[in-house]
Amino acid sequence: MKSENLYFILGLLISAGMISAVQAEPPSVEKSEYTNTQCEGTYPHHLQGLCVDGQGNIFWSFTTELVKTNASGKVLVKIPVGNHHGDLCYHSGKVFVAVNFGDFNNPEGKADSWVYVYDAEKLLLIAKHQTPEVTFGAGGIACHADRFLVVGGLPKDVNENYLYEYDASFKLIKKHILKSGYTLMGIQTACFADNKWWFGCYGSKLLTADVNFNFSAKYDLDCALGIDRVNDKLLLIGRNTKSGKQYKGQALLAVPDADKGFIIRK
Repeated sequence: MKSENLYFILGLLISAGMISAVQAEPPSVEKSEYTNTQCEGTYPHHLQGLCVDGQGNIFWSFTTELVKTNASGKVLVKIPVGNHHGDLCYHSGKVFVAVNFGDFNNPEGKADSWVYVYDAEKLLLIAKHQTPEVTFGAGGIACHADRFLVVGGLPKDVNENYLYEYDASFKLIKKHILKSGYTLMGIQTACFADNKWWFGCYGSKLLTADVNFNFSAKYDLDCALGIDRVNDKLLLIGRNTKSGKQYKGQALLAVPDADKGFIIRK
């Protein structure tokens, strides 16, 4: 009888909220949402590319400086790097950067092409992979299905672009020919999103290709300074402004569009 009274009293206390029946779980950490933002600080060279880690961070390459910011553009880490660090991509806790220490767009193939790998937490250099197949200069990189695609320079009057597919150890799988026609200095930036490849070129040209690297379309759009996937319905586009001899980086959200390529979200 006493135990029944005890259970009855405990029930009343729980109902009144004086005793918690089940310990509440700690609230889940909500990831930062990417928005149109500006990278903190100014830089002596222009923006080459940007990428995101899906955890609220943005990585920016300013040719001779590599920068990690939060989604609001506040600098978390900044390091000096060799000229020329180009476009970059994030994969499995690492940042991969297309690097060239030689000539770009030289028809004699005098590039010195590499992929440099940095730890995404503190931007510590952890690996270097030489990519001599990229003969006109490694300028951009993207990752999809654990394979990397390196893009880059192009001599004048060459009416196609070249895409270099590598495995996770940066052994060449295949050199793909993109029947895009000539684009100024080749391809600068790359990403995979919305089940297609996206390539940013100087002269405000966007190229797209299907998953098998077949050329799809060309648009009059500027994403030569950065393009990355936020999700399959949202892209992040890199832009910059120049004041005197200094550059500021900007990231703009864009929505993929079958007819227009993408539309910048205001």
